[in-house]
This record gives sequence, structure tokens and C-alpha cells, in this order.
Amino acid sequence: MKFIDELKKLNIKTNKEIYRNLSVADLVVKALERGEGVLSNTGALVVNTGKYTGRSPKDRFIVKTKDIKDKVNWGKVNLPTTEEVFNKLYDDVMNYLSDRDLFVFDGYVGAMKEYSLPIRVVNELASQAVLSTQLFRRMDKEELQNHKPEFTVIAAPGFKSRGKEDSVNSEAFVLINFERKIVLIGGTQYGGEIKKSIFSVMNFLMPQRGVFPMHCSSNIGEDGKTAIFFGLSGTGKTTLSADPERMLIGDDEHGWCDKGVFNFEGGCYAKTIRLNKDKEREIYNALKFGALLENVVLDEYKIPDYDDGKYTENTRGAYPVEYIENVKLDGIGGQPSTIVFLTADAFGVIPPISKLSKQAAMYHFMSGYTSKVAGTERGITEPKATFSACFGEPFMLMNPAVYANLLGEKIEKYNTEVYLVNTGWIAGGYGVGPRMKLDYTRAMIKAALAGKLKDVEYVEHPVFKVSVPKECPNVPSELLNPRNTWKNKKLYDERALQLAEKFGKNFEKFSNVPEEIVNAGPVKKEEALVG
Repeated sequence: MKFIDELKKLNIKTNKEIYRNLSVADLVVKALERGEGVLSNTGALVVNTGKYTGRSPKDRFIVKTKDIKDKVNWGKVNLPTTEEVFNKLYDDVMNYLSDRDLFVFDGYVGAMKEYSLPIRVVNELASQAVLSTQLFRRMDKEELQNHKPEFTVIAAPGFKSRGKEDSVNSEAFVLINFERKIVLIGGTQYGGEIKKSIFSVMNFLMPQRGVFPMHCSSNIGEDGKTAIFFGLSGTGKTTLSADPERMLIGDDEHGWCDKGVFNFEGGCYAKTIRLNKDKEREIYNALKFGALLENVVLDEYKIPDYDDGKYTENTRGAYPVEYIENVKLDGIGGQPSTIVFLTADAFGVIPPISKLSKQAAMYHFMSGYTSKVAGTERGITEPKATFSACFGEPFMLMNPAVYANLLGEKIEKYNTEVYLVNTGWIAGGYGVGPRMKLDYTRAMIKAALAGKLKDVEYVEHPVFKVSVPKECPNVPSELLNPRNTWKNKKLYDERALQLAEKFGKNFEKFSNVPEEIVNAGPVKKEEALVG
């Protein structure tokens, strides 16, 4: 068989069986037979990923070859390694896999065919083959016959490196080699490493083809207008993009080209901790037979307890997009008319909705701000400002300015409106005031998407320099200026300046940014005149 010969060229061979593109049902049966997991009461396959229940960012390396050395934004996020280190570990993993069954998934990423990347995922575990099958885009029989993978992911969670002896940081490793077009994963069973390694590859390849890769969700209305939602964990991206009046294009990873927006994936990898059957009905109902649950606790009746974080707060569910009712199956939308940046500001000082100029949009995109509150991570007792460039810094291999410039070009070319929406706290911030009501946030976004905020009167915020609307349908006007909700106005002014200072300090890490973008950010403390 042709694909066997292709595997042999990569030195991937085994004395056992090689299974290619088994049906999900067959993969689930194999996983159960091999003791990899159990079925929940709804039929979802439930596995425990062991020591690693999330991504291991300090264990991801990129092979520094001459073709890419000047294109990657090297540093604490993108760690370099050598071809020698890669080749040694690669040979060790091939030797390890030579006595194991292998499960191969052939498919692609990128719903728009002219920008798609044919991939092959070689899995040691049947359960990880379920994840690969459900998260990436699948092919019909004819496409499968003509499939020529351009990138191969090899996942061997049972192989553990020797850490420093192998010139890596621990027993787990994720090595991306653009010259050999291989991702090598070992020592970790967490499925997010497979998903995010391919996303990282796309984030590197797409800008070189004029495509803007985005860590975002996207949906489309009956009027054909497409919207994009950026936001870090906890900002409400998944909840707010899952609108019953709009069709979901995708919930996590997209490209924006001259033909429109397209989903990279064929599935969803949703957080399930404290999943609420009523508030997140579509996700809840999608976790059925064919879905994979990672580190979810089951009770004695095999019923998932989504409130139990016994193994991790990062419990996950992987399922195909067709398990969602209101979804655009082709994964393609038009040119975005509206972009929404979501933040959950626990300091309570950023307006609940504001309009951004192109320059301000580029500034806030490079900043990628939200805040964490007590209880979200160990050791956090008060709000903490968090910045992640491009709303997905761990997966962006190039300089953030590359992606920000693509954003600016697209906004200008397609006259896209950009709004900053704060889903966080008001009236004193976290611990004092309440969080903004979800109904009000939905009303603001609905108004923005419908174009009802185009012609209203705006006022510039004196600290954040964003344009704040004086009115919004179905939202009390006094809420639109956050200062109005604080009893102690002087304290609001102080907190706003403190946060502005954090923005400025974070932005200092970016070099050679045009002055017009730097000046579109919050004012410096000494310049502020708070009214």
C-alpha cells in the first residue's frame, strides 16, 4: 500500500498492526479493548491523560534550520533546538514504536482547499486517533486515495525522554521540524499538544501566503455577515460566539484570506469544567458516542461530574463540528464585517463596549489583555493583568507585528469594524461590584453586529482612548461609562491609570512599532487628565 511505503520513507515501521483511518466506532472499540478508557453513560470515550493534563509550553521546541531561523520569533515561547537533538529523539521514538500497533489518521486542516494543509497523524493510542479524527478535517474515499501529506505528526505518549541527557527539559517534548515537515511528540498524552502543534504550523505557514491566521471563533448571520471573536480563556468567547440566531463557522482557529474566513478544524476541543447543561446545551449534548473526554471524573453510574476538578481544572471534550446543531459545515464565511475583542477586566475600569480605530485594534491585538481573578490559579488572591500577544502567544511562531500588520491590512481593505467588549466587572471591580450581566453583553454584541452602533454618538475615554458609545439598544446608558458605576470616582481614576500603566509596560517588549500604533494605546500616567 502506498501509505505504508510513505511511512517507511520516514522510518516509521512496526512488527504489529497499522490501522489507517478506522471509523470512529472501530477506534472506540480498539481503545476499550486496549484498556485506554471507558464509556460514559452517554457513550463518550473517557480517558485519563496521566501526569500531563495540559500543554507543556517549556517542552515545545522548534528546530532552528537555516530556512526559518530569521522568521521565527525566538525566545521563552519559541524555544530553539538543533537538528542533531531532533534526529536522536526521532530515531529513539521510531525504535520505540517498532513494536507497537499504530493508528494513522490522514486528513487536512483548512476548510478552504487552496489554503489547506494535508496532514498525517501517527498515533500510538487508539483514543488519540479518535481525537485526531474528530478535531481535524476528514476526507472522503476518493480524497483519501490521492492523499499526499505535507506535514506528519507522530504522537508517542508512552515514550519518555531522559530530559537534559536528550537536550530537552523533561520526559515530555514537542519538537517541530519545518525542514523535515514533522512534529514529534513524546511523553505526554494530552491531546491538546497534537491540536496546537498543527495550529502553530499553520500560524507559521499562512502569513507567508498572505493569509491571516487567527486564534478566534467565528459565526455568520442570516444576512450573510461574518463576525470574528478574539478572547483569552474566561472572557466568554465560546459562549458569545455560540449564538442561536447565527451559524457557527468554528470555535477556535481560523484563517482570513481574500476570499473570506475559513475554519482550520473539523471539530471542537471544549473545556468542560463546570459545564452547565442549561447554559451550554450544545456542548453538553455533543459529548456523546464518538466524543472523547479527557480527565473528566465519572461517578459510579458512569455519569460525568463536570464540576469535579479532581485531576485538573483543564478537563476537555473533543467532538466533530457536526455534533453542534447550528453550524456551517463547510467552515467558510465571507469577509468579516465585525471583529470583537473580548476581555474580562477584573479591575472594573474598561468600558463594557467601545469602538477601536485600526491603530487601536492593532495595539489591543498585540496586547491581548484580560485579567485573572482569585480562584482561577493557585496563589492569585487579587486581580492580575494577563497579556498574550495576538490572543494566542504560545502558538504564534512569528513576531506579533507580522500578525498585527495582517490584521491592519484586512481591516482597512474590507472596512471591518472593531469593538472591544469587556465581559468583566463593574461598580468597583472584582470582589466589590458584580460582573456585567450576560444579557447586556449579548445586547451590545448584537447591536454591534447589526450595525446599530455605527451612527450613535461616541465619546473618547480619557485613559484608554477608545470610543465609548453614549447609547446602545437594550442596555442602560449609565453602564456604558464604567466610571458612572463606581461610588468612589477618584478610586476609579486611580485604578484606570494603574491598568493603563500595565498596558504600557507590557507593550515595551515590542520593538520598532510605528508611533501611531503606540499612541493608540492607553495614556501614560503623566499625560492623563481624568475628567
